[in-house]
Amino acid sequence: MSRPVRAAVFASGSGSNFQALLDAERGSSAPYEIVLLVSDRASAGAIERAGSHQVDSRVVSFRLREMDEVDAELVEALEEAEVEVIFLAGFLRLVPPGVVQRWRGRILNIHPALLPAFGGKGMWGMHVHRAVLDAGARLTGPTVHLVDEIYDRGAILAQWPVPVLQGDTPETLAARVLEVEHRLYPRVAAHLCRAIQRNEKVRPLDAGAEAFIPTDPPLT
Repeated sequence: MSRPVRAAVFASGSGSNFQALLDAERGSSAPYEIVLLVSDRASAGAIERAGSHQVDSRVVSFRLREMDEVDAELVEALEEAEVEVIFLAGFLRLVPPGVVQRWRGRILNIHPALLPAFGGKGMWGMHVHRAVLDAGARLTGPTVHLVDEIYDRGAILAQWPVPVLQGDTPETLAARVLEVEHRLYPRVAAHLCRAIQRNEKVRPLDAGAEAFIPTDPPLT
């Protein structure tokens, strides 16, 4: 059996998707091992989660710093931990270009809408769910995609539909989408890591079960 792929998680907030990835790792023979938590905020709840699971954590501030400096610090931390794959879990910063280049095709993000709709700079958290409701969309749901130098532009690996219900608020919609995120993200993380173990290019997750490959454009 191939050894687990060494993974880092980037998180800016409470880290509920980080927890979902940890739970999946510890509850099964996951093809990844989370060895590092990186946050841009010393107050992030994800750091406490890392400590409770004996995962090393590192705070890398982006505030009032040149991007080249941040980039170099991140690359150093990741290489020191021998990280092979990166999972963004509520990370609100654009990943610096040096990190993207060094780990191209090995960085995942989960976005709370059906990309390419409702994506891009400033589209995170409740901003996304308000935009979905304001647009009158009938379907939303998380997207897991590879990360490149532009927000939410990388190749889509999987999406999972979540209906928008009559009377939904941003909060009720967010809660329903988040529940699905916690189920989808570990599946796609494992899918990417198995491709890495086989030294293969990752492909979109096969349609089946609840996860599906979207039509283009997404249904609304």
